[in-house]
Amino acid sequence: MANPFTGGCACGAIRYSIAAEPVFMNHCQCRDCQRASGSGHGSYLTFSRRQAVTLSGGATLREVVCDSGSTKSNAFCSTCGSPVYLTFSAMPDLFTIHAASLDEPSRFRPQVITYTGRGQPWDRIDPSLPSFERMPPS
Repeated sequence: MANPFTGGCACGAIRYSIAAEPVFMNHCQCRDCQRASGSGHGSYLTFSRRQAVTLSGGATLREVVCDSGSTKSNAFCSTCGSPVYLTFSAMPDLFTIHAASLDEPSRFRPQVITYTGRGQPWDRIDPSLPSFERMPPS
């Protein structure tokens, strides 16, 4: 890939480079994403090939059991506290990054809003985006 997706935490202790195109870009309004972002939603890019990711620096993981029963690992920097990426036990090839962790956050192009059933009334996101009460079917 000519222009990999690069980014990391605020202090630079964690860095990534992803030589692939994202397969999914979304805003998620679930309660875990609200808590992780400190806002009404989290914004993410998901990549389908974990082997396309080059990762440096050690992250601290916070694990959460998803609605499906699988485990989601939220990776953040233990130095600056920035959330950087997510992995999923049920789908180990997926690698999801926080849009704000990108060196060029303008590359994020949201496609959908997920978990709108848990959204806060004050968190108004682009109404032209397709919305789903939970995760859309694959």
